[in-house]
Amino acid sequence: MKIGVLGAGAWGTALAIALADRHQIVLWGRDEEAMREAEQQRENRAYLPGFKLPEGLRVTADFEAAIAHVNDGPALLIAATAVAGLRPLVQRLKERPIPNLIWLCKGFEQDTRLLPHQMVREVLGDSIPHGALSGPSFAQEVARGLPCALTVASGTAALRDRVVQAAHGRNIRVYSSDDLIGVEVGGAVKNILAIATGVVDGMGLGLNARAALITRGLAEITRLGVALGGRSETFMGLTGVGDLILTCTGDLSRNRQVGLGLAQGKKLNAIVAELGHVAEGVRCAQAVRALAQQHGIEMPITNAVAGVLFDGDSPREMVTQLLSRDPREEAA
Repeated sequence: MKIGVLGAGAWGTALAIALADRHQIVLWGRDEEAMREAEQQRENRAYLPGFKLPEGLRVTADFEAAIAHVNDGPALLIAATAVAGLRPLVQRLKERPIPNLIWLCKGFEQDTRLLPHQMVREVLGDSIPHGALSGPSFAQEVARGLPCALTVASGTAALRDRVVQAAHGRNIRVYSSDDLIGVEVGGAVKNILAIATGVVDGMGLGLNARAALITRGLAEITRLGVALGGRSETFMGLTGVGDLILTCTGDLSRNRQVGLGLAQGKKLNAIVAELGHVAEGVRCAQAVRALAQQHGIEMPITNAVAGVLFDGDSPREMVTQLLSRDPREEAA
């Protein structure tokens, strides 16, 4: 199958590496110099250093060539940008003869509070089959060929089948879902909760506190997801509890690293600069807090994280705020 991966960050590069021995892959990145260097050195040193690019994997900064690659025969187009880059990318795709589109990003658009599929529909309408590929997956592990399981979500059965055909096999297992909203909400909100878990772990509050935070965080994800139109059972799957556990506990998680840095007293700008990559939970927290208020949904952990990130609250104030809440019956 011909596959175009638009976005040469860590996750886009890792997926291209994982699929390159089975498919004809073109990996596009907008930085011409970085792409030329990656092509020559067969390594994406800017975003995924230490992993060799397979010989059959084409790397380019030529957008037209990347799109042309998927314009005939069985093909798949994968958007591997951050949430903030999805709308500009999709606008470049408008009125082009692309066969289908899936994206890897997780979050809400900061200003509009739209999920990725809502952004895509706003720009492209429903003329092109589209969906999300999500789940618990660190780029470095996928590039190493370690096992992972993902979910493709789309309202179009043929697109789900095509993604399964493309990605399922070897060390990647792919499940299907038609609950696009639920899959996207789970992938977005878990990043905020990973920041909270990083704070708790960075303050040395123990494994009991971590378990409680993850569990109650899942309740927050479910409440928001159902309110936005997702199905509650989706949040018990890979893109809900699975992604939540991985991102909250794995030190490869950039969002968890943000929380650990905040607990050490570092400034947010300094933490993000040290990471050198996007931590989607930072951008997402404000949008999710606003959505919760708009829909009258109780999301105390999300609100506490947003307070630390944007309102000047200290990590200790965040913990105190959560512990001082009135007792209640346990319910989702």
